[in-house]
Parts: sequence; structure tokens; C-alpha cells
Amino acid sequence: MDWYERAFAELSRDELYAILAVRERVFVVEQACPYQEADGLDPQCRHLWATLRGAIVAYLRIVPAGVKYAEVAIGRVLVAPEMRGTGLGKELMRRALAAAGAVPVRLSAQAHLDRFYAELGFRAVGDVYDEDGIPHVEMLRDSW
Repeated sequence: MDWYERAFAELSRDELYAILAVRERVFVVEQACPYQEADGLDPQCRHLWATLRGAIVAYLRIVPAGVKYAEVAIGRVLVAPEMRGTGLGKELMRRALAAAGAVPVRLSAQAHLDRFYAELGFRAVGDVYDEDGIPHVEMLRDSW
């Protein structure tokens, strides 16, 4: 497994294409959720991903404080279906939290994943809400 972390401007054309393709595979096709995937935030984010035999198997983006929330945000968290249940998601999140630094981090979690994020130190803040037809909850991890 190979890990990468890059600012948007550092992404190659092929890396960007692979990132957008895996995000659409999971969030649009697999979850049957048509929405505007390219939301304008990517150019301001750091992108963290893992590849296995050249294919992206885990990905997320780190959004700077003040762009989406007052805090640093983590979003577009995914593990490819064939790699789920391997611990890769926790490793991905650990690396993201280390990259974010000792600051509060906020995310919008699919509600069924709240225990996963709680195990990483996040707590729900607010009620469950609908986002593109999927129940979500905002979660916050205080600085560590």
C-alpha cells in the first residue's frame, strides 16, 4: 500500500482523475445519490489517499478552517468496497488527524458511521439531518 498527501495544485492530472472517479464510484453510483460532486472546495483542500496496485482504495480531503466550518474539516471519506472491514478506514482517519494537527476537527458523518467516528474521538453535535437523501450528523473532535 502506498500513501499520498498533496495540495490540489500538486495533484497530477492522472491523480485528480483517479480521485474524482473513485469519489463518484462510491458517493454517486454505489450510494445511488445524484449530487454535484465537484463542489468548489477541492482547490483549497489537502488530499490524502492510499493506493493498492495502482488503484485508489481509500481517500479523504482535509478542508482548512474557515472554508466549510470554523474548524478544520475532513470530508469525502471513503474506502473502496473491496477494502472495507480491513481497518483501512481507521488508518486513513488517523493519518488525516495527524496531518490536521492538534486542532479541533469537524465532519459531517453518515449517521450509520457515528460509532466509527466516535472510536476516533469524535462526538455528535446536533441532530441527524438529511443530506442528499442520506441521514447525516455533524461530529466534532476537540484538539488533542
